Amino acid sequence: MDKKKLLVKLFISTLYLSAFTFGGGYVIVSLMKRKFVDEYKWIDESEMLDLVAIAQSAPGPIAVNGAIVVGYKLAGIAGMIVAILATIIPPFTIICVVSLFYNAFQTNPYIKTALEGMQAGVGAVIASVVYEMGSGIVKTKSAVSIIIMIAAFVATYLFKVNVVYVILICGLFGAFQTLFKERRKS
Repeated sequence: MDKKKLLVKLFISTLYLSAFTFGGGYVIVSLMKRKFVDEYKWIDESEMLDLVAIAQSAPGPIAVNGAIVVGYKLAGIAGMIVAILATIIPPFTIICVVSLFYNAFQTNPYIKTALEGMQAGVGAVIASVVYEMGSGIVKTKSAVSIIIMIAAFVATYLFKVNVVYVILICGLFGAFQTLFKERRKS
C-alpha cells in the first residue's frame, strides 16, 4: 500500500475509533488493537503491547499517546500527525458542542441516564482490555514479565503505590533488562 493510501486509511480509522469511543484511553487502545492488529494486520500483538506501554508511560492522554506511537510506527512523522489530528478532532468537536449546551445536558434526564448506561459499558471494555493485555503477557511465557505484571498489580491495588512510581520502576527495569540482554548477545 502506498504511503498516501496508508495515511488516508490511518486517518479514517483513527477518526472513526476516536469518534465512537466513550470512556477514555484504555477503551480506544482496545479498539486500536482490534483494528490495527486483528483486522488490518499492520502491527503484531506483542508490538502493540509495547506501543501501549510506551503510550501509557508518556505524559498526556493515553488515546493521543497511542495514536502518536501507532501513527509513527506505521508512517513516520506524517503518520503521527495524521493519527493525532484524527484522534483529537472528535472529542474537541463534542466538547465544544457540549459546552454550548451544558445547562440543557446537565438537566436532561434522558442524557443523564444514557451517560450512566455508558459507564457500565466502559467498565466492561476496560475489563476486556485488562484481559487482552494480561493474556498477551501470559502468552509470552516469560516468568519475569508475569512477575512484573503481578507485582505492579499488587503494588497499586493492595499497597496503593502511586501508579507513576510503578510505571517509572517498570520502565527502568525494562531498560536494564534490555541492556542486559544486549550485552549478553555481544
